[in-house]
Amino acid sequence: MAVFQLAACASPPPASEGPVAEAGLAITPWTIASSAATDATAWQHYKLPGKQPSHFSYVRKDGRDAMVAHSASSASMVRQVVRIEPEELGSVRFSWKVPDLIAQADMALRETDDSPVRIVLAFEGDRSKFSTKNAMLSELARALTGEEMPYATLMYVWCNTRSRGSVIVNPRTDRIRKLVVESGSDKLRQWVDYERNIRADYEKAFGEAPGALVGIGIMTDSDNTRSTTQAWYGPVTVGTFGRLK
Repeated sequence: MAVFQLAACASPPPASEGPVAEAGLAITPWTIASSAATDATAWQHYKLPGKQPSHFSYVRKDGRDAMVAHSASSASMVRQVVRIEPEELGSVRFSWKVPDLIAQADMALRETDDSPVRIVLAFEGDRSKFSTKNAMLSELARALTGEEMPYATLMYVWCNTRSRGSVIVNPRTDRIRKLVVESGSDKLRQWVDYERNIRADYEKAFGEAPGALVGIGIMTDSDNTRSTTQAWYGPVTVGTFGRLK
């Protein structure tokens, strides 16, 4: 992924053209269950400069509300801005269905960093802790996209070979880390459902307590491997402490 993607979840999307999330109610395939959710804007397709965008559309799949993602040598995401303070962070629930893995993909390598599915969480933090390299990447991202790189980005991913629970550090910046929640081909071509503890997963990946959650996204990309992939995402819900337990 190019540096443009480092800022992908950091700032508000354009004015809403779709349904708006309502506190505690899954009224759309993607909704935020938080105390401030009535002010949330709809999910928006974020296209990455210099990249052919993937295609996302709402569908019914196997009786479920879903978003199908098609990627043909492309990369983009659907994202929503949120704000959940660290002390309120609860769990994230999501599901996906993946027909096939990208055979050439290896998310630890710059040249093959692709994935049929990603759940992306972006966090605030103390930017004074950025290394010189990360500070320069953040400035470059702002110059190219108008958005700073998030302090930290945690991705839930499906890996070809690494074991569940493995953490993959992004080859371009250590401020993006991927937590493997599925591995191998055993669960291909079926819906797989997850509920993850955001705080625990962040601390496992980054070795520190999280800041506020400020963005959430789904992403399907195959631009580095120049391949074609498809996947379905079910509803994504993020709960504050005491909800969605």
